[in-house]
Amino acid sequence: MENLAQLEALCERLYNSQDSAERAHAENTLKCFSVNTDYISQCQYILENALTPYALMLASSSLLKQVTDHSLALNLRLDIWTYIFNYLATRGPKLQPFVTASLIQLLCRVTKFGWFDDERFRDVVKESANFLSQGTSEHYAIGLKILNQLVSEMNQPNPGLPSTHHRRVACSFRDQSLFQIFQMSLTSLRHLQSDVASRLQELALSLAHKCLSFDFVGTSIDESSEEFGTVQIPSSWRPLLEDSSTLQIFFDYYSITKAPLSKEALECLVRLASVRRSLFVNDAARSKFLAHLMTGTKEILQSGQGLADHDNYHEYCRLLGRFRVNYQLSELVNVEGYSDWIRLVAEFTLKSLQSWQWASSSVYYLLGLWSRLVSSVPYLKGDVPSLLDEFVPKITESFLTSRFNSVQVGFPDDLSENPLDNVELLQDQLDCFPYLCRFQYESSGSYIINMMEPVLQSYTEKARLQTCDKNELSIIEAKLTWVVHIIAAILKIKQCTGCSMESQEVLDAELSARVLQLINVTDSGLHSQRYGEVSKQRLDRAILTFFQHFRKSYVGDQAMHSSKQLYARLSELLGLHDHLLLLNVIVGKIATNLKCYTESEQVIDHTLSLFLELACGYMTGKLLLKLDTVKFIIANHTREHFPFLEEYRCSRSRTTFYYTIGWLIFMEDSPIKFKSSMEPLLQVFVSLESTPDAVFRTDAVKYALIGLMRDLRGIAMATNSRRTYGLLFDWLYPVHMPLILKGITHWTDTPEVTTPLLKFMAEFVLNKAQRLTFDSSSPNGILLFREVSKLIVAYGTRILSLPNPADIYAFKYKGIWISLTILARGLAGNYVNFGVFELYGDRALSDALDIALKMTLSIPLADILAFRKL
Repeated sequence: MENLAQLEALCERLYNSQDSAERAHAENTLKCFSVNTDYISQCQYILENALTPYALMLASSSLLKQVTDHSLALNLRLDIWTYIFNYLATRGPKLQPFVTASLIQLLCRVTKFGWFDDERFRDVVKESANFLSQGTSEHYAIGLKILNQLVSEMNQPNPGLPSTHHRRVACSFRDQSLFQIFQMSLTSLRHLQSDVASRLQELALSLAHKCLSFDFVGTSIDESSEEFGTVQIPSSWRPLLEDSSTLQIFFDYYSITKAPLSKEALECLVRLASVRRSLFVNDAARSKFLAHLMTGTKEILQSGQGLADHDNYHEYCRLLGRFRVNYQLSELVNVEGYSDWIRLVAEFTLKSLQSWQWASSSVYYLLGLWSRLVSSVPYLKGDVPSLLDEFVPKITESFLTSRFNSVQVGFPDDLSENPLDNVELLQDQLDCFPYLCRFQYESSGSYIINMMEPVLQSYTEKARLQTCDKNELSIIEAKLTWVVHIIAAILKIKQCTGCSMESQEVLDAELSARVLQLINVTDSGLHSQRYGEVSKQRLDRAILTFFQHFRKSYVGDQAMHSSKQLYARLSELLGLHDHLLLLNVIVGKIATNLKCYTESEQVIDHTLSLFLELACGYMTGKLLLKLDTVKFIIANHTREHFPFLEEYRCSRSRTTFYYTIGWLIFMEDSPIKFKSSMEPLLQVFVSLESTPDAVFRTDAVKYALIGLMRDLRGIAMATNSRRTYGLLFDWLYPVHMPLILKGITHWTDTPEVTTPLLKFMAEFVLNKAQRLTFDSSSPNGILLFREVSKLIVAYGTRILSLPNPADIYAFKYKGIWISLTILARGLAGNYVNFGVFELYGDRALSDALDIALKMTLSIPLADILAFRKL
């Protein structure tokens, strides 16, 4: 007993001590209980005799670890299983909740691991049912807790169990026991309906939810995502789901409980609304089920009960959203009471849009429902009215108004709060909205124009002023940003139900013309001094998004031969009658952004990704070369013209910039054009090569070297053929290669320099699209590999001799894995006959392999496993 008292004191320290050293000592001392199988009987002794809950917790968690990590004898596992059931029945009601939870987890783990080893383990449901019939609420709770944990345990993979074995157990459990457990949860819910002991109600609801969330077919899709699609309930459950009392019990629980219980009831309804269509034998059964769902959701809308709670509200929106996934519009309109239901859902949607601050993350589900409904209108047969004509325009207008109102109120300083900065939230909201706009495009198009015109007018007037209230300008810019994003989203899709393609193109032109007018204003007068303002940056990012979608619909290679109506209308409005003129506007904006933005990486990155998209299109790329602006960019890519090149924080963007320039240069098959375009980079090379060693470690050299390597990597990425790669290779080798070696030897201890340098080399030696194919008589492949060898040896020998700093990955490991990538690409590129090296006594290959092995062996195995790229 003295030893037991010491053990209890140690357990108290393990779970309660604030001192980490004391906790670590206790953990070390008690480790034997969970590691050594000889201590299993001691764990049982502790459970029998210990007085403190912490000692019981130790015994239970140690047994759990033993069961999971070791293959224990079948008899021993059966003994533990029987013992825990008896223990919970006799002492369970008096135990602390955390001890009970641990013992139940142990019980369920033993059950799962032994499921196929002995029939007796499968009696777990029958044994748990005994707890439910014992008459005390404590035993009832334990019974429900066991079933809850059992379903969870069977549904999730375990570290000690192969995944195939887990699936076999889960499928067997699904077929033999899960339906029975779901029936027990429903029986409990009915039995506890009048009971105010909410803890038991919570356990019963949670059990029902776990049964409905079970991974029936082994897809293991994340249920929090919208993608869980349909719930694949087995056919044997059909009678239970066709019984209307099953659905009703969850609607009843929603009305009699408060959050979080009411939310759990809604989660069960979300699952039931997602049941696979094929479960029902005929249309009548499915329609009856759908009618019940619609009646239940309608009653909630009529009473408004529980919707003031945010969690309930969000879950209710998800429930409405499920109608779009599982049911067709034709099914909905034929249900009795459809007109009341759709009216209430429309009112609820309008109210949600007005409460945008509160409901921003939930509106997505509602807009998704409406977009699905309007998309189904063309397939609607029969005379029953869908009533969408009446409600959809109101919802469209309300969405637009709510965006404007959100701007008026302003946002907190926290950037994550502003949906214009939160790209994912913006995407979610604007993914579904265009379908609503295009449903009655003429009315929604003119509504957008009427909202935009006065704001655009005001913005144009402000451009002419000398000064203006910053706050007022920010609000105008935020409103314009919303409109531009909305127009961009509309252009992204071309599905239209209400009007012909021709009239749709004319409306697209009307909306696009407003954005193109705005572009003339954003960079003129007063606005040309506001590039540092966040609201101006958001507006310019929205304009770039607009251009991306407009290009795909009307300027891309696919759209070259269509869209006559659009250009006819744009010609009338703005004099832009063909693709080339429009491309000129887009490229003009790109050039302005690259000249004027030095602070905002986001705008620069967005601008460059649009520029690259244009350059990579076969037709758009050819058209770009006809534009004076593009010719100017190709000839003058220096920091004097594009100040962002000097800004260190934008230096990563340089690779994309030069990738695009390289792409455009190589479109024209002209060595002379290539050489003249490389003149700015040649100047940097000459300047660095003439720098004496004594001053090679200065900041000026450092930033010039980083920039040069990022630029060269961009150009190298653009070489996609033997001809273009040959131009770059001849330009670099042998004249400029010594500078790269000098850079790596002088700056080995500075990853800011070595990383871009090594990444350039990794790109340069990559034989993609067979671009590194030299003539059979050419030694270039061997010469290139010798340069690779010199570089890796120079870097490897120096980096290994340096001490390890705190951030070892950035300082050492990153450079090592890029070096190994260079070597791997050199070896696998198929442009070197490696036998030549040994034949002529050249150590390039053996030195490179030697240093690669040394670098690899210098890294502990734990670190290799910890850093995936490494």
